[in-house]
Amino acid sequence: MTAVPMMRADDVDAGVPWHYGDPFAEQRLLAAGAGAVDLSHRGVLEVTGADRLSWLDSLTSQLLLALKPGDSTYDLLLDPHGRVEAELHVAVLEDRLLMGVEPGNAASVVAFLDRMRFMLRVEVRDVSEQWATVWEPRREAHPQFPSVLTPALYAGLPLPDSGADLSQCVAQQPERFAGRELFLPREDLKAYLGTHTALAGSWAWNALRLAAGLPRFGVETDERTIPHEVGWLGVAVHMKKGCYRGQETVAKVHNAGKPPRRLVLLHLDGSRDDLPQHGEPVLAGEEQVGFLGMSAHHHELGPIATALVKRALDPAQELTVDGLQATQHIIVNQETAGTARGSAGKVRMRMLGHA
Repeated sequence: MTAVPMMRADDVDAGVPWHYGDPFAEQRLLAAGAGAVDLSHRGVLEVTGADRLSWLDSLTSQLLLALKPGDSTYDLLLDPHGRVEAELHVAVLEDRLLMGVEPGNAASVVAFLDRMRFMLRVEVRDVSEQWATVWEPRREAHPQFPSVLTPALYAGLPLPDSGADLSQCVAQQPERFAGRELFLPREDLKAYLGTHTALAGSWAWNALRLAAGLPRFGVETDERTIPHEVGWLGVAVHMKKGCYRGQETVAKVHNAGKPPRRLVLLHLDGSRDDLPQHGEPVLAGEEQVGFLGMSAHHHELGPIATALVKRALDPAQELTVDGLQATQHIIVNQETAGTARGSAGKVRMRMLGHA
């Protein structure tokens, strides 16, 4: 590895390499199924004890009871009103669960879960100092390290039995995003990254993620976000499982089909080299209709961004973000019945990685 990583300290991915000198080449590297991304700033939690699966299943939105060692899934912690409080990337091991969380979220998730243990045989620990996360554009589990696979919905693969028809939470997906998150002992991180002939930074990883419409907690969400708005139904929310915190809101909004907002991909006009930042107001004329999630320069699509906007907003409405004009591409479409991500012949899709 000869390239020098470039760091930045002003965004959610501070602390890991932003790029290694050529972000567009790094995007193409990942799109070709090669390279790796250092995501060692993410938090990692460990859950042990005989009741770990049944206990976590009772608290979270995903169906966990049938999972076996080697399986993985996305999961959510919701508040009593169905608003998302944390996103969990769960890997099932023989004697424990490892869960990846967004940077800065580990302590709050551990604190909440600790309060909910009661008399059950379970223990939760923040093991972020012992474990590091690496992302690779491959969608098979690693033979040695615990792995969390990108959900089938985003990888363009056959959908699992999620208990939802997905028509209210997904729409046209322009790209596929097949990959795996590996949990490595932190002392092995440098050596493992060194086994790759080239690496990619968070800029390349996020650009491809944005193009695929894959949301991140705290980036494409705020304190009011419910799962339906960003496409987590059928991905991190199972509609056939038993009771859990926030389930009443999830069921009510799913059946009514009217969440207040939806996730869109914005194509920015490209008149400036700099891009608007997270949280920037999205305007329709003088009215604020949403907020920006994240922006990036994509190697094919140009300047793009995610935004969470009002559901009633006309998809043809031209928007403005930080003085830049923007057009919308709907990611989450609550009105189109029977639409599922990956419908053959309807949208352009490109596999990222190899299943």
